[in-house]
Amino acid sequence: MILNEFKNRLISSLIFTPVVIYFVYLGSYYFMLFLYICFAIAVYEWVAIAKSRKYVVPGFIFLMLSFVSAYQIRYVSFMEFEGFTIFLTILFICILTDLGGYIFGKILKGPKLTSVSPKKTISGLIGSFLLPIFTSYILYKNNLLIFKNYFVNTEFLLFIIFVSCLSLISQLGDLGISYFKRQSGIKNSGKIIPGHGGILDRIDGMIFVFLITYIICFI
Repeated sequence: MILNEFKNRLISSLIFTPVVIYFVYLGSYYFMLFLYICFAIAVYEWVAIAKSRKYVVPGFIFLMLSFVSAYQIRYVSFMEFEGFTIFLTILFICILTDLGGYIFGKILKGPKLTSVSPKKTISGLIGSFLLPIFTSYILYKNNLLIFKNYFVNTEFLLFIIFVSCLSLISQLGDLGISYFKRQSGIKNSGKIIPGHGGILDRIDGMIFVFLITYIICFI
C-alpha cells in the first residue's frame, strides 16, 4: 500500500515537475496562462473544502495574492539571483520538504504531530527539515547547486537558515490547508494529481511560501 502510494507520488512528481519548470522557464504569456489554470483549479477546490462560507472569500483573496506573488517573483532580481532561479529554489525546497516529511513519516512513524493532520508525525516533521537541508548541502559541495554563486559561497550558513525558514513556512501552510480539509471531513482537495490529490494538496505549502517570501524580500 505504502509502496504503491509512493510510486504514484513519484511518477506524478516526475511528470508534473518538468512541466512546471518548462512553463516557468518560458515565462511571458505561457507562464501567465499556466498560473491562471492552476489558480482556477485551486479556487474551485477551495470552495469545495471551505466548510464555512465565511472562509470562501478570504481564502480566494489569499490564493489570488499568492499566485500574484509567484508571478512577480518570476520577474524580480535579488542580489545576484534572477527571478527564474528564485522561483525554482522555492519550488525545489517545497517539494523536498513535502517529500522528506512523507518518507520519514512513513518509514519511521512514531508519535503523531497534531490532531489537525493525523497522518503527520514528529519523525516526518524532522524529515521535512533534513531532506531539503541535506540535499542542498550535497549539491552545494559538488558544485551542482543551480543557485550557487558568490553570495551562497560566502554565506552558506545564511542559506541553510533560509532553506529552514522556507521549509517551516511550507509545513505550516500544509497544516493550514489540512485543518480546513479535516473540518470538511475530506482527505484530499481533489483527484487531479495521482498520489497527491488535488492542486491544493500539491501546492498547499507553496502558496504560503511564495506570498511570505515576496512580502519579506520584495516589498
